Amino acid sequence: LFQRVRRRSIGFVVGPDGLEVRAPKWVTLKEVELGLQERGEWVLRKWSEIQARQKNIRQIEWADGACLDYLGASIRLRLSPDVGRSELHEGLEHGTVLKLALPLNAEASQIRDAVQAWLMRQAKLLFTERLNHFAPQLGVQWQRLSLSSAATRWGSASAQGAIRLNWRLIHHKLAVIDYVVAHELSHLRVMDHSPRFWDTVQSVMPDYAERRRVLKDEPLPPWF
Repeated sequence: LFQRVRRRSIGFVVGPDGLEVRAPKWVTLKEVELGLQERGEWVLRKWSEIQARQKNIRQIEWADGACLDYLGASIRLRLSPDVGRSELHEGLEHGTVLKLALPLNAEASQIRDAVQAWLMRQAKLLFTERLNHFAPQLGVQWQRLSLSSAATRWGSASAQGAIRLNWRLIHHKLAVIDYVVAHELSHLRVMDHSPRFWDTVQSVMPDYAERRRVLKDEPLPPWF
């Protein structure tokens, strides 16, 4: 994937779906090609690492009784035609259960879509809360939040204050979500990834590097 974006240099991101290249509008395609040649070994190494990690990830089974992570903890799916809407129940005996307002004979695609809809609602509420928590600390104002389903990118921010966050962050612990929120809000002060940017992130999150590492070293299970 190749994108023209507002940034000072060419960026290479290797994810489960391949390589994403983001370059400023003033950079020529020849310069992009040269940059890719220079970082060829790094790209191949990162791709091999991702492939190795993906082999150890168990795909989610969309069925009654299946488990997935929510805010870093395992929850179990239960088909519950008697409930009016999908809701989370915390119990001591069976752990935390997400009751889905679906018939017992629901198909896998119906279960997946219901779970995704519930997770996205929770993500929007939580992300809004965390943006409002960190924005005053950073002295910035965000204008609009939207959810993304990007395969290789956790968030983005525009100079106009528009924030996009990947809804699948909701699988991670709050500490990791907070890192991405603080990262994107910091871009409202510094739009690049210069030392001044990382100093801005560190001003509200001294341990940001450890939280960032989790995003790289603990990939999420594929949904499809």
